[in-house]
Amino acid sequence: MASAPVSRDTNFYYSFLVLPREKRQAIVTVWDFCRAVDDAVDDPPAELNGPDGGVDPAVLSAEVERWRVEVARCFDSGEPRTEQGRRLKPCIARFGLPRKPFDDLVDGVEMDVGGRGFETFDELYQYCLRVASAVGLICIEIFGYTLPQAREYAVVLGVALQLTNIIRDIPTDLRAGRIYLPAEDLARFGCTEQDLRNGLSPPVRRLIAFECDRARSFFQQAHLALPKPDARRLVAAEIMGAIYRAILDRIERRGYDVFREVVRVPRPRRVVIAASVWARTMIWPSSLVGR
Repeated sequence: MASAPVSRDTNFYYSFLVLPREKRQAIVTVWDFCRAVDDAVDDPPAELNGPDGGVDPAVLSAEVERWRVEVARCFDSGEPRTEQGRRLKPCIARFGLPRKPFDDLVDGVEMDVGGRGFETFDELYQYCLRVASAVGLICIEIFGYTLPQAREYAVVLGVALQLTNIIRDIPTDLRAGRIYLPAEDLARFGCTEQDLRNGLSPPVRRLIAFECDRARSFFQQAHLALPKPDARRLVAAEIMGAIYRAILDRIERRGYDVFREVVRVPRPRRVVIAASVWARTMIWPSSLVGR
């Protein structure tokens, strides 16, 4: 199953541009593979649709298992069967990519089968670790780093990015029959699924404000975890974080209304953010930047 190439409309595109050619190509290869795994559940091919237009969860589980086997082929002696796998395998060898984050990603995507939600934030956190932080742990091996603290940075930044996605995409996920916000949070603010479907209301506004504050706390943790000697190596990740923080800014300025339209950062603004983060990172004192 093919996935769309990285385009200028993604929030990752401008962070990739700052990378040397070889690393940029490797990151795009990883992104395409991870996107294909995610699409196995989020955007399955039309031929898998049943008579009612939906896809049987058993069929989706089989698709997920197919990608689990493909990960094994990429790391073992077998030959990958997909275009994405065939492109990924040389990158694994070239950059020493670890297998566990790929397996974790498949486990996370499998959690989406059946559309079940999360009762607690602890459950949602585990999901974020698998579908987002795992990808970050892969990417930093390509970016390069010298201090193990970079892995902590990748983990918490991944959670922050995923929480921002979840807040922004509440209406889209509802239409797909999914609610990622923990049930305990809805109960805390007196919200129901129908309240979310009805759009913005005072309780829903308070709920989304709470979720935005939680996402910001993870961005702050990522800022504190960023190992300064590796700042230049991790500038692409910093650009991603800055663009996603800008999404949160826009949600807050709109009074937490994510229902009228998808909150996006315009392309020119993304360019400015990327350039600003790059410039700021490049002037770190040499004593703080790894050689």
